[in-house]
Amino acid sequence: MLFGVVRWIGRFFIRYDNFFQGLTNGARPIEVMRMTVSDEDLAQAAANGDKQAFSSLLNRHYDRLFRLAFRLTGQQAEAEDLTQDICAALPAKLRNYRGEAKFSTWVYRVTVNAAHDRRRRRATYMKASDGWGDWEVNRQAALSESAAQLDWLQRAMNSLSDDLRDTLALILDDVTHAEAAEILGISAGTISWRISEAKKHLRQLKEEEEQV
Repeated sequence: MLFGVVRWIGRFFIRYDNFFQGLTNGARPIEVMRMTVSDEDLAQAAANGDKQAFSSLLNRHYDRLFRLAFRLTGQQAEAEDLTQDICAALPAKLRNYRGEAKFSTWVYRVTVNAAHDRRRRRATYMKASDGWGDWEVNRQAALSESAAQLDWLQRAMNSLSDDLRDTLALILDDVTHAEAAEILGISAGTISWRISEAKKHLRQLKEEEEQV
């Protein structure tokens, strides 16, 4: 997967070269991107058109964004499309990044919002497509390959409400309750309640399956 990401990043920079040229306007690029440079500094440099800074951000966060996208969508093909859509939109979105929140918190919020938009578009499309939409969902689900436990967890998460699934997806990716609250725009207490409800639902689902 890593080699595929590197190849995609190369194509991405060719496609967006003109965009970055329009943003440079005298910005001084960072000559050497060391791991000691913070995400926030890289984001500011990338917002000013520094392609090396943007590449470093993608290298650091692509895999985590994909994992979150997979938990939010439940399908590998959907997660790949969502992650690449987010990466393609990041250069423009970074112009609005002010560094008031951690970059990881900010980009997770971007990912969750993009997943919400994708769900709304899919719901509209499904209503218009009727039976064909059901066939397409089943076809896409068949593309997903994962280990048995992960597969069960993902299927179980798909049975949760959007609010519970989004919250659980963040926590499973080692986001703290406080960070999840900031990303979703709710209180930390609500995060704790949602996690409790999600665990209760998953536990009940597991027990029902074992009784069959």
